[in-house]
Amino acid sequence: MTITFKEFERLDLRVGRVTQSERIEGSKKLFRLKVDLGSSQNQIVAGGGETYDAEYFINKNFIVLTNLEPKVIAGTESKGMLLAADDKGKPIWLNVPDEVPVGTKVL
Repeated sequence: MTITFKEFERLDLRVGRVTQSERIEGSKKLFRLKVDLGSSQNQIVAGGGETYDAEYFINKNFIVLTNLEPKVIAGTESKGMLLAADDKGKPIWLNVPDEVPVGTKVL
């Protein structure tokens, strides 16, 4: 499937810094993250609990899809998505260097 450049431009990808991270009670795979996007703070549900611990995310910058339709996952509303590469089912989170300001648009 291909998309047009106009469709790609609709994606709001930003640099976000995780300020809080905790496992979602009752889930071995999911985390509840608070992500600073500069102009707002979003709650995001992320996977990877089989590979990572909650502390992994704290004070790190990630690429975040900010205009994804909100969705309730494991009883928790998620307002966005952290981008990751998929290595045989294991997420490899796409970190952004600390010198890139929070809220910066990713092109």
